[in-house]
Amino acid sequence: MSPQPTSRGPVPHGHVTLSQVAQRAGVSAQSVSNALNNPDRLAPATLERILATVAELGYEPNLSARALRNRSSHLIAFKVRPSRPDKASLLMDEFLYALNRSAVAAGYHLILCHAEGDGSAEEIKAYRNLLKKTPVDAFVLAETHRNDDRVAALRSWGVPFATFGRSWDGDDSLAWVDVDGRAGTRAATEHVAAQGHHRIGHIGWPAESEIGEERRAGWRAACGERGLETDLEAAVPDTLEDGRQAAHRMLDAPRPATALVCASDTLALGVLRALHERGLRPGAEVAVTGFDDSPTAALVSPGLTTLRQPIDVVGRQLIQAVENLIAGDPREPQHVLLQPELIVRGSSLPGPRTPTP
Repeated sequence: MSPQPTSRGPVPHGHVTLSQVAQRAGVSAQSVSNALNNPDRLAPATLERILATVAELGYEPNLSARALRNRSSHLIAFKVRPSRPDKASLLMDEFLYALNRSAVAAGYHLILCHAEGDGSAEEIKAYRNLLKKTPVDAFVLAETHRNDDRVAALRSWGVPFATFGRSWDGDDSLAWVDVDGRAGTRAATEHVAAQGHHRIGHIGWPAESEIGEERRAGWRAACGERGLETDLEAAVPDTLEDGRQAAHRMLDAPRPATALVCASDTLALGVLRALHERGLRPGAEVAVTGFDDSPTAALVSPGLTTLRQPIDVVGRQLIQAVENLIAGDPREPQHVLLQPELIVRGSSLPGPRTPTP
């Protein structure tokens, strides 16, 4: 049973202050402050009584005042990119929601910044301008790459940060959370191979994409273990149209693909469009897989087999990593590699066979 507060004062109405909590619980204002910030300084019975009163009155600590005392703003910054009409994935939108939810649960607020253009220089300029105007505690970066100038800039300024995406330079001092793209694409390739496919093509991203290279490596590994050729591959921009065109090329090959493993749902949906144009049935004639489990993947017919990323866990782990950095945790930086989940739908399954008369 929850402890009952000892009522020595009236129940306040409207906005509740720390002093009113203290009066209601029959303790000093300093004791209430200790309960919220330094609970180890209080006797267990006193701590329980104060926390019960806090819950009873719905008291919310003033984070602005706490920031002045602790020189902490409880603000975490993240740069947003606009959604593109030629991409089907809403992964970064889902990530932003998960990150914000985890930040709020930990007592932080997410502050969004925008940069003109997609280059690192523009993003670094946006970070610098934000820091001049706002006392940001830390940053979260996404879409990391080799020789990432954003990492060097934040380090030179002494600003804590964690990244969604590992250090592609092998820097163990970087705190990161990532999803294993190699394992995901490998699982997708193994799945279509188990359906009897031997001509398995891969449609991925250009070579400068470390994430794309990792996903391509999973396809190559799975094919290599089965003695399957890896001559059918394309490295294209991540758009519906590029996926469509790449599919047509692989289906026009002298020994065409019977399965296409794609680095994203966007590319895979472009492949489905190409199959429709050729009168080919997804799954029954050509297997197709994507990556990200976008909302569209479950809406198309047949549904798109794809890899689901544990975005909620990514958000929680990143906020935990940032909290540790802000607190000056002396332990090694957090490195978390999460596993995607293969979601099997009709685009990779042969479907019911027509019985032979």
